[in-house]
Amino acid sequence: MKIKITRSQILSRIRENINEGKPIIGAGCSAGIIAKCAEMGGADLIVVYSTGKSRLMGLPTSRLGNSNAVTLGMCQELSNVITNTPIIAGVEADDPTILDIELMLDQFVRVGYSGIINFPTICSYEGRYRDTRDGIGMGFFRELEMVKIARAMDIFTIAYVFLPDDAKAMAKMGVDCVCAHVGGTKGGLVGFKNILSLDEAAKKTQSIVEAAQSVNPDIICLSHGGPIETPEETKYIYEHTDVVGYIGASSIERIPVEKAIIETVSQFKNISVKKHRS
Repeated sequence: MKIKITRSQILSRIRENINEGKPIIGAGCSAGIIAKCAEMGGADLIVVYSTGKSRLMGLPTSRLGNSNAVTLGMCQELSNVITNTPIIAGVEADDPTILDIELMLDQFVRVGYSGIINFPTICSYEGRYRDTRDGIGMGFFRELEMVKIARAMDIFTIAYVFLPDDAKAMAKMGVDCVCAHVGGTKGGLVGFKNILSLDEAAKKTQSIVEAAQSVNPDIICLSHGGPIETPEETKYIYEHTDVVGYIGASSIERIPVEKAIIETVSQFKNISVKKHRS
């Protein structure tokens, strides 16, 4: 198993940016052109989600088919045009078709991924479904185990967490980065509704950060989702929490594309031509 860009290399780059006061930006990318442009824009991490396929189809963020199989198949297109940026795979630990987690992770490394994030995550579910999965040793338990095994394999790790207790649990497993997830992203043509206010999102984010840091003061903390859609909103989050960066998916690969294409086609349409009689 040879990791394309090693965990130590990724962490060194991240720490250097943090020391320089630059935010860490993870760009959700589901197509080569998006990943190529994200790298040119300075993304620190290219993050690949199976759900990104639904965004490219013009749909709300949705699961499509076997998540891990989809994500494994997405790597070649992106790595073909990415020169020097780590590509991080969204890995579903709760995949019952492959119970050997080390074998699962090895598959992702072999196709070219340099790190993992727990996505899809059981943390996005509340109540009975999550309790049921956890009760049979799957669910969040598997996500914790996946991070623990990835660390033993020296693979770079990020964990989405929705709750302070989950942040503590991930920190105890040695996860490199905790990303406070405050819900589906608003904005654009198919953005999520009924989201937290920016102030509420900042408070929730900080509670997750403080929980993770209570276990590991040096853990890298990032933000994601909900009302955090634009660079201006990340600025608010940076000013009101202790996060040092942001992972964007809809905010990077969907909303900017929607705006750019609508505006560009509209500009083409508004150019006059000579009138011709039919």
